[in-house]
Amino acid sequence: MTRQHLTLVCEGDTLVGTVDHGGASTGLLIVSGGNEIRSGTFAGQAALAAHIAEEGFPVFRFDRRGVGDSEGENRGFRESRADILAALTAFRAHCPQVQRVVAFGNCDAASALMLMQGEGCDALVLSNPWTFDEDEGGDALPPPSAIRSRYLAKLRSPREVLRLLRGQVDFRKLFRGLTSATGKVAAPTSLARELAEGLAASGKQHVILIAGDDRTGQAFAAGWQGETKVCKGASHAYVEPHAREWLHEQLLEALRG
Repeated sequence: MTRQHLTLVCEGDTLVGTVDHGGASTGLLIVSGGNEIRSGTFAGQAALAAHIAEEGFPVFRFDRRGVGDSEGENRGFRESRADILAALTAFRAHCPQVQRVVAFGNCDAASALMLMQGEGCDALVLSNPWTFDEDEGGDALPPPSAIRSRYLAKLRSPREVLRLLRGQVDFRKLFRGLTSATGKVAAPTSLARELAEGLAASGKQHVILIAGDDRTGQAFAAGWQGETKVCKGASHAYVEPHAREWLHEQLLEALRG
């Protein structure tokens, strides 16, 4: 595996990217979510790219405008289409053997790919899509089903029951949690509807991944009518050993498909 550092241009701004080379004709484009740099959480994306490249698949990572080492203004995920298309162009230029591109995005990177209908990509791996609009006062609270599961798990734990009996539990917080657990599932936000419409219009082969312990993923899954794959015990960035391995397997499956 050989890693190459490079630059590319997006609407006059210089972006920084990285290619982990492989000989396969299918490649993986990793789109960072939020203000996350291309190395990802705790360099997780760099390790992920190396692992996938070891299997022969080239991997391209990049910092969008205004993030990490890239120039320009950070306009957020809704305005990242041009950045993603520039990355796709650079990927194909540096890996001319690539005929098929699978794009992977976590959180609002998944949302960005759905909003742009997977343009320029052949398949999508969408993880924990972000569905909360700031102008709607959205908050990444877990759905009632997830809250109920959490409290049931606590009640099965002798240690947690002992804490309750000893009065070591914040009863106001407990009451708020129990109240939320009995509530109804919130109606889909306008962003969630946009994501569904964008993905449906794309016609792209896709898979939706959900980290079982992630509030963002739980909220998305609660309102999603389609199929998802869930990794139990996984946090948002799949940092747990079993979750990392699971994510690798899902990506390799999409690449080999």
